[in-house]
This record gives sequence, C-alpha cells and structure tokens, in this order.
Amino acid sequence: MWTTKQLCIAVLITFFSPVIVRHLIENSLISGTSCYQILNAKPLAWFSNRVDAPAANLAEDYSSRPDRRNSSTERLHWLDTWDHMKHLTNISTGLPHATEAIKDARTAWENLTATVQNATSPGIEKRRLCPYSVHGMNASKSEGGHFTMDIPCGLVAGSSITFIGTPGSLSGNFWIDLVGTALPGEPEKPIVLRYNVRLTGDKFAEGPVIVQNAFTASNGWGYEDRCPSSNSNNATQVDDLERCNSILGREEKSIMNSTHHTGPKQGGKPSTYFPFKQGYLAITTLRIALEGIHMTVDGKHITSFAYRAGSEPWFGTQVRISGEFKLASAIASGLPTSEHLENSLDLEMLKSSPIPDGKDLDLLIGIFSTANNFKRRMAIRRTWMQYDAVRNGTVAVRFFVGLHTNLMVNKELRNEARTYGDIQVLPFIDYYSLITWKTLAICIYGTSAVSAKYLMKTDDDSFVRVHEIYSSVKQLNVSNGLLYGRINSDSGPHRNNESKWYISPEEWPEEKYPPWAHGPGYVVSEDIARTINIWYKTNRLKMFKLEDVAMGIWVDEMKKGGLPVKYETDERIYTDGCKEGYTVAHYQESRNMLCMWETLLRTNQAMCCN
Repeated sequence: MWTTKQLCIAVLITFFSPVIVRHLIENSLISGTSCYQILNAKPLAWFSNRVDAPAANLAEDYSSRPDRRNSSTERLHWLDTWDHMKHLTNISTGLPHATEAIKDARTAWENLTATVQNATSPGIEKRRLCPYSVHGMNASKSEGGHFTMDIPCGLVAGSSITFIGTPGSLSGNFWIDLVGTALPGEPEKPIVLRYNVRLTGDKFAEGPVIVQNAFTASNGWGYEDRCPSSNSNNATQVDDLERCNSILGREEKSIMNSTHHTGPKQGGKPSTYFPFKQGYLAITTLRIALEGIHMTVDGKHITSFAYRAGSEPWFGTQVRISGEFKLASAIASGLPTSEHLENSLDLEMLKSSPIPDGKDLDLLIGIFSTANNFKRRMAIRRTWMQYDAVRNGTVAVRFFVGLHTNLMVNKELRNEARTYGDIQVLPFIDYYSLITWKTLAICIYGTSAVSAKYLMKTDDDSFVRVHEIYSSVKQLNVSNGLLYGRINSDSGPHRNNESKWYISPEEWPEEKYPPWAHGPGYVVSEDIARTINIWYKTNRLKMFKLEDVAMGIWVDEMKKGGLPVKYETDERIYTDGCKEGYTVAHYQESRNMLCMWETLLRTNQAMCCN
C-alpha cells in the first residue's frame, strides 16, 4: 500500500505540478422572479415578443459609464440577427431538439438579463470567469458515495479529464459518468458518456469488459458500445482511432512481457490483456475530440466513443465516479476560457468596427462557433481576420453563436461580444442538430441587418485565405445564382442509424441529394441568401438537419423555380485537414492557425502546419 501511495505522489508531482487553478469558480445564485420573465402559459411565446425591451435593459449598465461615445443601440449590434429570428418556431419541423433549444434559450436569456440588472459593477468584466483547469482538490465525495468534480464552463475539443486511482479488491467494478445540463422539465440530467468498467464481466461476457453508452431523458439509454466485442461496429473509427483497441482480450504474452494488467489464469489458460486490474494503480484520461471521446489508460489508447445526438460535451457540467474505485486525484484541463482583457496588448487591433448603415459589403463571412469556444475565436481574430480586406471593411467577418445553458459561459460570451464587436448571438441553445438555423442566420444578417454581395459560411476550426476566396469569386463575375465551394454532385443519405449523418427515409426519401457544397467553406450570391430569408419569413423554408446539404436543397428548389444556377467547385477547399495551396483548410487547431498565418506572412505561400 505504501508503494502505491509513493507512486501516486510521484505521478502527481511529475505530470501535474505545472497546473494551477487560476481562478475560483464564481457561482451566482439567481432567485426570485426576473422583471423580464415571460408571463405566458405558452412555453414558446417569448419568441413572438420583441426582444428590444430586454435588449435595451441589458444595455442599461452602459449609461452610467463615463465613456459614452457609442450609444446603447450601437453597442447592441451583437443582437442584430436576434431581432430577425422571432419565427423559428414556425420552421422547427425536422430538426431534433428544436423545441428544447428555444425553451432553454428563454431560461438562459432571463438568467443573463437578471444577472446584468443585479450587477454591482457596470461595464465589461476584465477578469475571466471560466477557469482553464479544475484540480483534484475540487473532487469531493457526495452523499450517494460518488466522487464528483464540477466542470464550470463545459468542455471543448482538446479538453481532457485525468483520474488516478485503483479499482477495489471486492469486484473492482466502477463507472465514470460525464454529466450534461438538465433540460427544463426533464427529471434527469443527460449523460454524455458512461464509461462502465466491469472487471467481473456480465451476462454477455465472462471476462472483463468496458461498456460505453449515453443517456437522455427523452430517448433513454442508447445502444451499448462494448470492448472487447465481436460487433462489427467496433471496426469503424472515431477521429481515425479504433472504437475498441484490438489488443483487448488478446493473450498477454503477445502484447507485453509485464503482467501488470493481465487477467487471472484459469485452468491453465493463458492470461489476456485488460487495462484495469483490481488493486493496481491506473492513470486514466478522457480526451474530448471532434467526433467523440477517447479513453487512454497508462498512455495506451483503449476506446473511442462517438457523440450521440443531443449529448454534446460542450454542455458537460460534472464528472462522476461511482463503484469500487479508490480515487487518488482528478484534474480537468484544457477547459474553455477567455483571455484576460487587461493583459491583452493587441486588443484594439482585434476589434471589429460596426458596419455603417447603407454600406454594401463585397463579402460577408459567417463563422459557426459554439459559445465556449473562446480560444478558437481568438485564434481567428489574430490570424486570417487580419487580412487587409477585413481590416478596411471590404469583407466583414462575424461569428454566429447560440446561447449556452451555463450562465457563466453566457456572461463570458456577452463580455466577448461587447468587446470585439464581431459576434452575433442567436436566440436558441447551440445544439449540433440545429446548425441549419445558423445557416439561416447568416442569410438573414447578410440581407436584413447588412447588405452583402456574397455570403460565405465556414467553421471556427477552418483557416480561410480570405484574399484568395474573394479574388476567385470576383473573377467568376457571377452576381446571381452562385454556389461556390467544394461541390458534391453524387452523394445520398446515410441510412445506417449509427452514423452521425444518419438520415431516415422520412427526412429524405430520395436516393440522391441535389448538388451541395461541403460545410467548411462555401459562398452564395446575395439573391440566394435573400430568397432564403423571404422563404423563412413566409414559412416556406424546408428545414434539413445537415446544413450544407440543406443549402444545396434550397438552391435546387430555386433552380426548379427558374433561377439559372452556377455551381462552381474549388478543389482547394480541403474538408478533412490541410494540403499545400489550400484556400480553406478544415480541422485546424488554434496553434496550427497561428503557425499557418505566420508562414503565410513570411513566405506568401499557403503551407500547412500539421
């Protein structure tokens, strides 16, 4: 036992000594009835009411500031699109979780406005509310016997949670739950991932097994991912990693000489590899990635779990460990956090100026981003938003962001929107199944709030060579009916219900989609965006949960109506990473973007930094 403690302490000192808790987590308890509460029995009625009143009151804290160069109206450009999206309830059919997203947004908005009203210090908060890491000191044992650790502002790609501990000596069975935010009216919180380690097996397996699953109150538990398993689904990959490492269940002698993680020999049978063993210390890490959650044990990849619909990790609030597991330490790091405004030396350079009334933009670039992806937005501000065309106002770049279920995240988002002037906050919770509403939001903003000749959609993990895109579109000299991007003219719906892009026959009965452009980067002409806006206002817009395919469907409907459509493909738009000569490179981390921008400035060459 003394050896185990010494090993544990050594590991902690070696790996985690650089990590400090940078801020105490700020908890704001809001009680009573907000003066902005919607007193209506219909849960969606707040959408039919104007948001001007709460928006104006949200800006009241500006009035007492000595800096009054800008009016409250000017400082509320971050709600320009919101004001035009009051009819979303009319186009929610076909989009999972649409009703919940609107209900949750009302609660989030009321909490935010109440907090602003009750704030003791007006103005933009310069200190960070969301911590970068939460140390094991924050882990505690609840009354139910669980070890719990709160995740203040959700998780993002790159976040990780590491546990150091030992399976117990009786059965050694334990499970780890990544818990999400409860939806209003639902009795139980969703579980983004349950990682269930059964060292004594179960009715389906004689030997030890790992069972992964997810839970939502509306759908219950999904299908189990088991490891090891003969299920053919394990052959598929998540983020290019095996769902179940094939070494599990193999004879130990064919893997390693150590017997540290061998199963017991029974009847002379050779031992097999399993990453956990009773009484032995294990270092276990859950890593959040683009397509799913990956588990490593003692540095070895063990399993990968693809995200399930309605259980995105961005809304994770807590990690819970139950069963026979003696926890020595836990730490969550790489958590979403904003920058210290007071320590930002390039703050003025990163701000976007309001678009003057009556000014026509040559190109509007709308970026999909989730509320707690602070780091990605900052990387874009420091890189390709510094193109001359963006700085001089020829091209405008805006982030389109839905509300979060977490009050702290929404407060950070509000600070960020007011500081940089490049965010459009949208009146729904940012569930992945609703990204088509963001496509609509870009079209609304580019034709109602401002006027743009061309509109581009991209993602916050895409590096865009703005000058190259802008020049290519201008050279086409096509002012109407343009869909420019990486065009796919020969694809159909995924009918495998385990696929992230599964589409049922009810959602799309045909075998093929009309031509569409891949989502990491495409451009449409103003007339297409304006027609989409008109269809939305007149309740004629058909929703489809795959936003890039939805744009293709809408353009095809316009083509059937007589619009001459020009499909222009650009093979330099890379949807699965980066290649030299790119115009758009997808799946780029923040550090890659900074490297790519520095390389572009130094060499004038589109080089990758993978």
